[in-house]
Amino acid sequence: MKLFASLLAAASISTAAALAVPASAQVQGNMATVNLPAAVINTNAFVTAYQQIATTYKPQLDTIRAREQEAQTLLQQLDTNSDNQFDEAEQRAAQGSTQQTRLQAIEQEVTQLTDQVEAARVYAVEQILVQYRPALEQVVQQLNIQVILSPESVIYAPPQANITQQVTAALNTSVPSVAIVPPQNWRPSRNVLAVYQQISQTIAAAQAIQAQQQAAQAAQQQPATQTPAGR
Repeated sequence: MKLFASLLAAASISTAAALAVPASAQVQGNMATVNLPAAVINTNAFVTAYQQIATTYKPQLDTIRAREQEAQTLLQQLDTNSDNQFDEAEQRAAQGSTQQTRLQAIEQEVTQLTDQVEAARVYAVEQILVQYRPALEQVVQQLNIQVILSPESVIYAPPQANITQQVTAALNTSVPSVAIVPPQNWRPSRNVLAVYQQISQTIAAAQAIQAQQQAAQAAQQQPATQTPAGR
C-alpha cells in the first residue's frame, strides 16, 4: 500500500477549505452545515460501488488476509522471547533468515494487491465528487442558503441546518452509479485523496463503534456465572 499511503500522506488539503468563509464575514441569510464524507458515503453509487469492489476484487482481498496471517505467524517465530514485541535484538538475529526473506516478499505482494483495491475505491469516490459541487449548489439555491460551514467549525446549530441528506439526495439523482475499474495511467488528485482519507476514517470509526456495541450486547447475553453455594 506504499503508493496510496504516500499519496494520502501528501494530501493535506482540507476539504473544508473549499467551503470556508472568513470569520469576520457578516452574511444575511440562511446558514447551513454539510458533512462531505457522510454525503458521499450515503449515496447509492458509493454503496453499490463498494459492494461491487468487494466481489470483483475478492481474490485480492482474500490473498491479502491470507498473507497477513502468514506474516503474523512468521513474526511469532522470530519473537524468540515470546513477548509479542519484535525488538532490535530480534531484528538483528532475523537478518538473512528465511522468515525475513518471506516477510519482505509478503510485504511487496500485499502492497501491490492493496493498491489495486484502493485504486478502485478512490476512482469510485472521484466520480461522485465530480458531481458534489453541482449537487451542493443545487441544494443551496433551493434552500436560499448564503453560507456553508463544515460541522467541525460550528459550536451549535439546529438539526435542520444540516443539509447533508439533501446533498446526498441530489447526488443520487446526478450520479446514480459509477465505474470501479480505473482507466490505464489514471492518477487521482490530492483533493480526491484527501476526501477518500476522510471517508475511510469515517467508515473505520463507524465500524469500531459497531464492534463495541456488538461486544457489549454479546456480554449482556451471556449467562451470569453462578457462584457455588457454600456447604
